[in-house]
Order: sequence, then structure tokens, then C-alpha cells
Amino acid sequence: MKKTEHRFAETLTELGRVGSSWTKNFVAHFDWTLLITVFAICGIGLANLYSATEGTAHSGKFDSQLVWVGLGMVVLLGVGYIDYRGLLRIVWPSLLITIVVLAAMRLFSEADDLGVRRWLRLGPFRIQPSELAKLVVILGVARFFQSVSDGELKPRWRVLAAVGIVAPVILVAAQPDLGTAVLIGLLIASVSLCCMKKLWPFFALFLPGLFVMAPVLWSRMHDYQKRRVLSFLDPTADPLGSGWQTQQSIVAVGSGRITGKGYMEATQNQFNFLPEYWTDFPFSVFSEEWGFLGSVGLLGLMAWLVLWILHVALNARDTFGTAISLGVAAMVFWHVVINTSMVLGLAPVVGLTFPLISYGGSSLLTFMVGLALVSSISSRS
Repeated sequence: MKKTEHRFAETLTELGRVGSSWTKNFVAHFDWTLLITVFAICGIGLANLYSATEGTAHSGKFDSQLVWVGLGMVVLLGVGYIDYRGLLRIVWPSLLITIVVLAAMRLFSEADDLGVRRWLRLGPFRIQPSELAKLVVILGVARFFQSVSDGELKPRWRVLAAVGIVAPVILVAAQPDLGTAVLIGLLIASVSLCCMKKLWPFFALFLPGLFVMAPVLWSRMHDYQKRRVLSFLDPTADPLGSGWQTQQSIVAVGSGRITGKGYMEATQNQFNFLPEYWTDFPFSVFSEEWGFLGSVGLLGLMAWLVLWILHVALNARDTFGTAISLGVAAMVFWHVVINTSMVLGLAPVVGLTFPLISYGGSSLLTFMVGLALVSSISSRS
């Protein structure tokens, strides 16, 4: 009996020692700068969403987003401790599964009010596969350049891998979700420009492809999408129709002036002048409440996040980690640039979210998983 108790005590002591060592290692190597930055941005997003929806028919969105942010933080802490190099084995199967799911969207997805099929329902949840496709494509590009660096891929397999990486762009555009399709294309282009040793193949393929695809994309657009583009070119052409969102967004941003109207004092969303203010136009609400100074501060915080991810990319221990970090940095950067340009009337309304600020579980988790991978890469630099 005493021997059993002694062995049990030794086991507990060993487990305590291992747990203590694991905790010290986690604290010492975890990217706390990244975590604090993400926490601050999510806090701003929640406060902005509460201000925008409180007292309206959309007030329940705050509670839902609070749950998603909590889940996202768990993902950031949990996935961030997993070795990212273990993903090397599953990148190509994941890319294939993503292509199959996107191809099957017309059969199994739910169409929204505009006839666009972007959502899949899994029990009580709805997911947007095109959001997750962004991460899979980033991993695919990173795996491609890692394989090229290691000399694993023969020329014919390189062509097949490149086609597989580009395929989600075409499938997402066919939904049609042109905003996300363009974003995924920008991710591929951004990482490729940074990782390719010779740039002439990129321009030789990309520029002709762009001129060929532009007329095809225009022909695939729905009428409302074409009206959005035409309204961007001439905002006064249909001020009460397709140009309404942009006009009201510009009014909201401008009415904030230098210091803003104050927290929960925005009127464009409270009086329903600004449509989709919780997803597409949260920056308009923020600008109206906090003005030019607050807007610059938020954009400065997003710039700091992008620069820190680039710092992680420069210090990554392999090509795979560098390319993943570059892809996540590009994803955050292009989302911010396109969303703010859309809000200010400098780009057509395409429905891209503002990272960690806009309402939506699929978008939030996509960014959180990407940032968790950056955290994993940072802790192993």
C-alpha cells in the first residue's frame, strides 16, 4: 500500500514538473505582442458593434459576436502553440477538399436575397467556405514555395499545384462573390511577388490573365454588381439606388469631422441611413463617433499589426513559415485597404469585412486562425 502511494506521489510530482516546464516554455515563447494587439482591436470592434446596434433590431448581433471573439481567442492561444510545420502534410489534401466544397456550392448552399450562394448550413451554424478558402490558399502558396525551395516538385507537378491554387479564385467568382475572388487573387499575387526569385514569369502570366479575365468577370456579374461598379465610376448616377450606401457612408465619415460626435452618438446607422453598418461599413460608424483622429488611430493600430506580422515573416525559420506570415499580412492589409476605400467611395462596394471589427463568425475565425499560425511561427523563430 505504501509503495502504491509512493508511486502515485512520484507520478503527481512528475506531472507537476512537466506542467510547470510547459507553462514556463509557453509564457517565454508565446507572441504576447501579437495577442495584445489582436485583443485591443477585438475590443474596439465589440465596442463599435455595441454602439451601432444597441437599441436597434440588430442588438442581438453583439452577444453573438462576443461568443465568436471568445472562441477566436481560444483558437489563437490553442493553435498558436501547435507546431505549424505539421501542416505541411495536409496542405494539398485540404486544398483539394476546398476545391470540391466550392464546386459543390451551387448544389448544397443557401442563396441569399440577391441569389448569391455563399453559405453552407451545418446544424444551427452557417459557414462561408470562401472565407476559409483564403487560409487554404495561403497554405497552398506557402507549401508550393517550400517545395520549390526543397526541390521536391518536378515541373509538371508545379503546373498542377499552381492550377490547384488558382482554382478557388475561379470557383468563388462563379458564386458570384467577386470581392472575395479578387481578394484571394491579391493574396496569391502578394505572396508570389515576395517569394519568387525571378519576377518575369509572374508578370508574363498575371497581366495577360488579368486582361483576359476582366471581360469574363464582367459578363458573369449580376445586374446589382454592375450597378455598384457604375455607381463607383459616377456616384451621382443613382444616388437613391446603387449609390445610396456609398453616399451615406461618405456622409457618416465626414460628419465625424476631427474629433467625432462621441461614443454612441452616431446618427447615420441609428436612423437606418447606412445599410449593412455592422458588416460592410463599421468603419463609417467608428469614423462618425471618433472623427479623423480616432480613424487614424485605428488604421495606425492595423498598420502596426501588419508590420508585426511582417517582422515575424522576416524571422521565420523556413520558407513555409515566411510565406504563411506574408499571406496573413497580405490578407489583413488588403481587407483594410479595400474596406476603407469602399467606405470612402474610392472603390466599389464589394462586401469585404474590416478585420476583427466587422460582425461575422466566419470572417473573425478566419483571421484568428491565420493569426494563430503567425503566433506559432513567431514562437519557433
